[in-house]
Amino acid sequence: MIRPVIFRHCKRFNGITTSTTLASKLKDGPSFEDFVGGKVENTPPRTRLPEWLKTEIPAGGTYAKIKKDLRGLKLNTVCEEARCPNIGDCWGGGEDKTATATIMLMGDECTRGCRFCSVKTNRKPGPLDPNEPENTAEAISRWGLGYVVLTSVDRDDLADGGANHFGTTVELIKQKAPKILVECLTGDFRGDLKNVDRVALSGLDVYAHNIETVENLQHIVRDRRANFKQSLSVLERAKTTKPSLITKTSMMLGLGETDEEVMKALKDLRKIDVDVVTFGQYMRPTKKHMKVEEYVHPTKFDHWAKVAEGLGFKYVASGPLVRSSYKAGEFYIKNLLKKQAGEGIASSDVKV
Repeated sequence: MIRPVIFRHCKRFNGITTSTTLASKLKDGPSFEDFVGGKVENTPPRTRLPEWLKTEIPAGGTYAKIKKDLRGLKLNTVCEEARCPNIGDCWGGGEDKTATATIMLMGDECTRGCRFCSVKTNRKPGPLDPNEPENTAEAISRWGLGYVVLTSVDRDDLADGGANHFGTTVELIKQKAPKILVECLTGDFRGDLKNVDRVALSGLDVYAHNIETVENLQHIVRDRRANFKQSLSVLERAKTTKPSLITKTSMMLGLGETDEEVMKALKDLRKIDVDVVTFGQYMRPTKKHMKVEEYVHPTKFDHWAKVAEGLGFKYVASGPLVRSSYKAGEFYIKNLLKKQAGEGIASSDVKV
């Protein structure tokens, strides 16, 4: 008779609060016969991806070559680290055979911890690899790419945030393969704009920095050291430093933003003459990250493409699977050729 008395008065015993609670749960819950007969209905249904978000398993010759070279030269790509669903399409070249790769410089550990991103976080990442700029340029020159995107983890532990590492890499790529178009997708360098200057003047073709989401969701989605106005200042400084640069940013949808907030963000971007904007669906990398608030229908992405074009953006890429660097070369070159054909001007004079 001792054990029942102790059980009833114990606040916690093997995860059960009281004998009354246990009895109630057993009474209201499914029976053994229900389990055996498969009649249990209390398990919430698993959320399934809409059809428009499903992609094929990556394969192909170009894909395999790029992957092999990356391993051999110990290079990282955001395509792999961020678990991008488009990796096979971009590395394989797609319908235009314009293969695009996004190289992630300065290691695979970030000093920031944004709630949407699957890249590893470390307050004190390892030192920079002094051979990385040369190795990156060498790899890119042999891949036959039409377009390369250089990005990086945030390195708040470095005095210049890695700006010189970025700039040196661009300069070496242009030396080895002058015809490759180079886009740099940088962080905000903690608002130190002289570091933006270093990258903007390195010889790149496109300066990108992502605002990620609308202003009202910044503190929820991004690391506390990032903010909307600081991101705008980076894009504005790049354009001011080199007016011929194409400036570009990206926004995720499905985070709980409103139409009014998206419109305000687009207008703020146009005020500082940002040229290109992309929209994509936020995809939760793991259960530890932010939940998806909404799977936005493709027609909504079409709507925002038309709105952005109407506001004066020179190019817009908008779709559920679009990422800031998704098929960047194809988007860029298609638009370039379209403008050439429509305006009848030399390619050297074209600005997207």
